[in-house]
Amino acid sequence: MTILYAADPEDAEGWIGSIRALDPQLTFATWPDWGDPDAIDFIIVGGRMPGDLSIFQNAKAIQSTWAGVNHLLKGKFPPGVPIARMVDQGLSANMVEYLVYWVLDALRQGRELRAAQREAKWLELPLRWARNFPVGILGLGTLGAATAAKLVELGFPVRGWSRTAKSVAGVESFHGADQLHDFLAPLKLLICLLPLTPETEGVLDAKLFAGLPEGAILVNAGRGGHTNEADLIAALDSGKLAYAVLDVFREEPLPLDHVFWRRKDIVITPHVASITRAGTGAADILENYRRALAGEPLLNPVDPQRGY
Repeated sequence: MTILYAADPEDAEGWIGSIRALDPQLTFATWPDWGDPDAIDFIIVGGRMPGDLSIFQNAKAIQSTWAGVNHLLKGKFPPGVPIARMVDQGLSANMVEYLVYWVLDALRQGRELRAAQREAKWLELPLRWARNFPVGILGLGTLGAATAAKLVELGFPVRGWSRTAKSVAGVESFHGADQLHDFLAPLKLLICLLPLTPETEGVLDAKLFAGLPEGAILVNAGRGGHTNEADLIAALDSGKLAYAVLDVFREEPLPLDHVFWRRKDIVITPHVASITRAGTGAADILENYRRALAGEPLLNPVDPQRGY
């Protein structure tokens, strides 16, 4: 029995070492030196599909080191093999830090203060209360719920929207297309943490932006495919959006000639909002390996029909 590591090569030593530290008896192969494909019973993948996985007919499960798996679902793998995504405490903590940072920066008008400093202006702005700064989160999964809880703790009115009804303490929840407009109406800042599915492709578009108050702020830490880029630029040009913080893009790395680089009203971070580390995710991978061999349900299973 062999585990095939087919994720990012530069991270192989960290992941394999962390898992072996928990169980030294495990046997590993690395892509593309897998040897006998029939000996592979578990596959670890990362942020890109390494190739055709359908040749591993004896694989009991596929484990992603990423929370997002839409790239994986487009690939080839043995029919019926269960897939699990990564949800670990380190990843959640990183995402909460990233999003709380940008919400607090918006509340305390960091963008305006930095611009004033560049022009040597002493700009005294009135302080704003968190309680008067409504924040909305598209997507109330693990990451969205954790972010919402921290923002509630800091005193922000938080609204959450999801495909189906969900309940998070202290959060005003909305669900379904019929409630999207009501969800958006009072927001000062909108966070996108949705999974990428056919239904959410391009969801950050002119129709959605029209539901926001004038001068709202957008933070997209979900997927690049959520953003209708032309509509985003139009919303920024019109003043509908004051500015946008983008951590994810349709093409990564973002091409050097992309218009986003030249926009003063777009903040670019290079897909670093939250990154799974081998040390924090190894235990979950090992647990799923053991569950797969025993024929038990996996932790954080993916529903291919829903896309996450």
